[in-house]
Amino acid sequence: MSKKVLITGATGDTGRAAVRESIALGLDVRAMVHRKDDRSAALEALGAEVVVGDLLEINTIRDAMKDVDAAYFVWPVQPGLINATVNFAQAAKETGVKAVLNLSQRSADRESSSDSCRDSFIAEEIFNWSGLPVIHLRPTYFLEWLLYPWQLPYLQKGVLRMPVGNGRHSPIAADDQGRAVAALLKNPEAHIGTTIPLSGPVEMNHEQMAAELSEALGRKIVFQDLPIAEYCSSIEVMGVPPYIVQHLRGAMADYQKGHMAGADNNIEKLTGRRPMTVGEFARLHADKLNAA
Repeated sequence: MSKKVLITGATGDTGRAAVRESIALGLDVRAMVHRKDDRSAALEALGAEVVVGDLLEINTIRDAMKDVDAAYFVWPVQPGLINATVNFAQAAKETGVKAVLNLSQRSADRESSSDSCRDSFIAEEIFNWSGLPVIHLRPTYFLEWLLYPWQLPYLQKGVLRMPVGNGRHSPIAADDQGRAVAALLKNPEAHIGTTIPLSGPVEMNHEQMAAELSEALGRKIVFQDLPIAEYCSSIEVMGVPPYIVQHLRGAMADYQKGHMAGADNNIEKLTGRRPMTVGEFARLHADKLNAA
């Protein structure tokens, strides 16, 4: 009998990849979604059992966790993380889950001015206090941010626009995170109680990122640095939710101070395959990045 695992946020960037990769590893996957739609139908087509639930409704989490061996917790950059974490931890204790994977963030920091960064730190502490067998994952910034609505229009016009100064990080794709999540859901035992950074293969600044994007896309991409306040005002006008704007205001200040710097090979150690590069990601999504 195969191990049963619960993947929350199953239609999100990391969730979709985690479902696909977990099924490929032979796990019995229960995917929790907010609603049945075309995205959940795609998960069912892969072989997942789809259940409807809400991390802010504890009874739906408890029901989704029944008979589950390991569970993956993820929350988007939006209010509610602390409530969701407490609910998840309580449901996991009630149902006897043997391993919990918590997708935190590299910028989790008690002293950050970003509400999301501070809440991510507290969420890690909540899981620790609970006594659950937990593994914290701390990914750096996702490559998927290149495709987000407040970034993509500028890239399509040849501009990588971010208020990062000379800060550096190792961009990571959600697909690679999904492979790591699947590997840990299958074999969590050696990693219980640890915090695992997750990054792409190369640390770089945004000048270097623009150069790699240029080569991959076959057209010139230039990096535009700008003040954090100006950047946040511009994305606010574009309709980016206030919570995300507030997060970026603090997180970009942290980034400029080196909080996201560093690289690791943890994806490769966990999965046997290195994560994709910026150029590989760009070529994979060239249809969107090169759209007029």
